Amino acid sequence: MTPTVEKIARTDAGLASVLRVSVARLGRRLRTEQDPAVDLSVAAFSVLGALAREGELTVGQLATHERVQPPSMTRTVNCLVEDGFVVRRPHETDGRQVLVALSGAGRDAIARERRRRDAWLVHRLRELTPEEREVLRTAAPLLERLSSA
Repeated sequence: MTPTVEKIARTDAGLASVLRVSVARLGRRLRTEQDPAVDLSVAAFSVLGALAREGELTVGQLATHERVQPPSMTRTVNCLVEDGFVVRRPHETDGRQVLVALSGAGRDAIARERRRRDAWLVHRLRELTPEEREVLRTAAPLLERLSSA
């Protein structure tokens, strides 16, 4: 007989294990809600999301934000430029730098994806009791804090 999640999560190590698996599964499940008409990788959507949250960034800043090497980010940005989701422009004060920003198509794509994934999650949240949803309201800021470290 396998131990229940509640039993496993009684220790910090058990809680870490349960959270790791659950958050990873939820993330994978949310990614499957991608609009089939928009053929972008997880990495590309992550870049669009970073630009939506942070505003225009250099390729180096994007690479740091996404924890990848600059050449990898350059390839991702090149693809996003080719597909019309982002635009590049020269930096105002540093001629060696290029700024990357969302295009109108990029803003539309990220908004559609967020609406689609949020709708799926709202549907699933409605399957929970009001008390369970309240627990998640309390946990959400803590999960955000853990994810931003």
